[in-house]
Amino acid sequence: MELSHDDNDDLPLTKFESMLKTNHVLFFDSEEFENIIHHYLNQGKIALAKKAIKLGLDQHPSSINLRLFKVEIYVFEDKLVEADTLLNELYRLDPTNEEIYIQKANIFSKKDEHEQAIEVLKKALELTDDVVDLYSLIGMEYLFLDQFEEAKTFFIKCLEEDVEDYSALYNVIYCFEFLNEVEGAIDYLNAFLDKNPYCEVAWHQLGKQYYTLRNYKKALAAFDFAIISDDTFVGAYLERGKVLEKLKRFEEAIENYSITLELDEPSSFALLRIGFCYEKLKNDDLAVQYFYKTVHEDPMLDKGWIAITRYYNRKRNYQKALYYINKAINIDSENVIYWKLYSQINQRLNQFEEAERGFKKTLELGNNELNTWLSRGDLLIKLGEPEAAIYNFEQALESYPENAEVQYRLAGLFFTLQDIEKGTFHLKNALRNNEEYAFIIDELFPEVSKKMLVKNLLKTNQ
Repeated sequence: MELSHDDNDDLPLTKFESMLKTNHVLFFDSEEFENIIHHYLNQGKIALAKKAIKLGLDQHPSSINLRLFKVEIYVFEDKLVEADTLLNELYRLDPTNEEIYIQKANIFSKKDEHEQAIEVLKKALELTDDVVDLYSLIGMEYLFLDQFEEAKTFFIKCLEEDVEDYSALYNVIYCFEFLNEVEGAIDYLNAFLDKNPYCEVAWHQLGKQYYTLRNYKKALAAFDFAIISDDTFVGAYLERGKVLEKLKRFEEAIENYSITLELDEPSSFALLRIGFCYEKLKNDDLAVQYFYKTVHEDPMLDKGWIAITRYYNRKRNYQKALYYINKAINIDSENVIYWKLYSQINQRLNQFEEAERGFKKTLELGNNELNTWLSRGDLLIKLGEPEAAIYNFEQALESYPENAEVQYRLAGLFFTLQDIEKGTFHLKNALRNNEEYAFIIDELFPEVSKKMLVKNLLKTNQ
């Protein structure tokens, strides 16, 4: 039987794994061991890689490359002292081996000593003609230091060596974006495309920059060129759909999102956007169908559940809205927006205890909006729990000490409980901060507004 090239490549690996199942130790040359170890590291099979390194060094104890793999394992396992010691030995044996410098830099990086890592990598540049990987590593170290200008320089060097290094291209644009240099990114991408006119990734990134500037006409043209360069580029169709939405060309946006569903696995983002487009076209039946498809595809996507809930809210079908927001809460009970919607829907259904519970949960989850404090406090007043309402509004004052709406409510509550001193204190504060909200006393505390003391305080400030 004639063996293919791939079969020959697999023979050492097959032979090695067969050897592990027996007591027979077979001989491999050092390069075969290197390929076996490299395979296991790529597969994340660390235990097997370690076995191969041990057996390899037993047979080839002087191999620097096999010992470098041992360094790599040490670094992976955070045994940085052992890694450093072994590297120093290897450096004495072969001071011109760039891989020794790369691993040394890796150790510095692991210890957050990124300046030293960069220094070592720059020395490695002097020892090799294969500079692309080193440029990339230096760029990444500069990113760790938040030195985006320097990082950008080295990622651009990567692209000067290899125009198809798309990882470097993404990193260049990331640096431009972080530096808020959108125009700079556009200039760079246009210059890049002059030399590489069929680079779909560059067209895609150019379109995103124009989108940021709200230049939708140029963004659309860029995404068109991305699709001409690669008509299976899902990202370009998605971005093109977003632009068409901004231009209110909803039917065309739907077409673009639908193409992505044919080219790739269904995307919850595309399904949701199609739903929103149908909503804009007043086709509610199709809109809600796509919202259902969205949550079926990705139950954790909160925007899908929120879209369904708000859809039924608009239809005034509050029972259905409540049903779906409850489903959402059962999936993710820590989502603040879910609890806010839950409270608002229960309020519309006059289920005040449930609404109050929802607002309380919203606050517990870290939502500190004034409206949440006011809504919860007003519900507690309605439920006849003045002490709990006072505690709620006093907590609100910690974040909004000058807010008149809170102060008027506290004044009304204290007057209701016959605590004249505290009621007067809060009413004076409220009037000083904003007289226009004095109607709150009439609306929420009609009995209090009839008290002569309250009337006099209100008149004094008119």
